[in-house]
Amino acid sequence: MTAGPVLILAASALTIVAAPLALGVAGAVSARRTHGDHAAIAGSWRLTAASTLLYVLAFNLTFFIQELFLVLPKALTPGLRPTLYHNNHSWEGTNPLAGLFQGTGALATLSVGLFCLWLLGRPRERSDGTRLFLYWMAYCGCFMALPQVVIGSLSQGSDVGMAMSYLHFGETARIGAGLLALGLMPAVALQFRRPALELAHVREHIEGPGFRARFVFRTITLPALLATALVVPFRVPRELLEVLVVPLLVLLCGIPWIQAGAWRVRDARANGTTTAPSLAYLFAAVLGLLLFFQLVLRPGIRFY
Repeated sequence: MTAGPVLILAASALTIVAAPLALGVAGAVSARRTHGDHAAIAGSWRLTAASTLLYVLAFNLTFFIQELFLVLPKALTPGLRPTLYHNNHSWEGTNPLAGLFQGTGALATLSVGLFCLWLLGRPRERSDGTRLFLYWMAYCGCFMALPQVVIGSLSQGSDVGMAMSYLHFGETARIGAGLLALGLMPAVALQFRRPALELAHVREHIEGPGFRARFVFRTITLPALLATALVVPFRVPRELLEVLVVPLLVLLCGIPWIQAGAWRVRDARANGTTTAPSLAYLFAAVLGLLLFFQLVLRPGIRFY
């Protein structure tokens, strides 16, 4: 293995594991030193359930956007005949532009993610359900795209790796792109701390470091963990590795930073509403999307 991939792997371990772990330990120490910060928070398990279902919706909608924008450019390119599936896409024919268009999916999801993050930061009255949906669309958009750049720096056969090859990226450019993406991951993830804390209904829920960490765990981290398992039915049948790798990457590349850094946001305001999203409607939306994936997309939709 050459020096470049070793550097990427070492930086990945530092970014995804070591650094957020160190930040989280610092937060735990800070919480223990804070008096009056030991009681369990009065959070809403209904909000936890709603957040879980909204993550499932956002993840699968984001994945659909990614695959759709991998297919559409190919459908408009002479010589290519693409087909969209529930967990992938394929194409027949040849055209040199096919390699370049393997990068348009990640570009689309990143654009959607950043746009939703921008909307989330605008001062406007929104229900908890709307804010959580924007939150998870922003999160999934960013963290479905950035890991693909890292993978592309290591594998020329990956989607972004093929786009890099079309653009004649040498090893130095590939490694540079991978390191840039790794550097952006914590910077972007930390932008999600304040919107998460502002879902609190009262200031007391996020008053101290321990309260903030526990509130984010119940509202963001635990729902993301549960939803990662619930995403699996949308992706089968396919090889187990392909079913699990994307949901796990999206989870692991951002959530640890949000959880580990929540304790440091001292000036967040509790802006949550007292009306929780309807779980029945959310469950119906998740079930409807699952049926669309398995009954409509799974057989394949031809774009030619």
